[in-house]
Amino acid sequence: MKLTLLVIGKTTDPHVQALIDDYAKRLTHYVPFSLEVIPELRNTKALIPEQQKAQEADLIRKQLQAGDHLILLDEHGAERRSVEFARWLEKRMAAGARRLVFVVGGPYGFDPSIHTLAKEEISLSQMTFSHQLIRVLFVEQLYRAHTILRGEPYHHE
Repeated sequence: MKLTLLVIGKTTDPHVQALIDDYAKRLTHYVPFSLEVIPELRNTKALIPEQQKAQEADLIRKQLQAGDHLILLDEHGAERRSVEFARWLEKRMAAGARRLVFVVGGPYGFDPSIHTLAKEEISLSQMTFSHQLIRVLFVEQLYRAHTILRGEPYHHE
């Protein structure tokens, strides 16, 4: 089982990237993890949001492999506390998919075709975060989930 976080556009802030790298390194002690970056679309000013989402959807589909369990990070998805997320993740990892692929969409969200492909949608908060920060938050939550599952002292409750 491998965990993959698929994002559109590179992280531009070196401080944010350092945090992502730190949690990703910690996470790999528990499970294979990769962060895959889809290059941002060019000339998006000439596109309406639906066109941009459709083009991003094509790029997302190209990154998917047979047997992937696709999970969208979407504001309308299910919210879970960290302990609940850890249990949810444990069940998904035991279900037999080759990869759990979590996707952060572009600035306008996901094309309907990607919603259709997804097995599930999860939300990290009802608040809106930048696409840069959501990467840090989510990788940290993946790490936290694994420490919870192992009974390690990182999470206090």
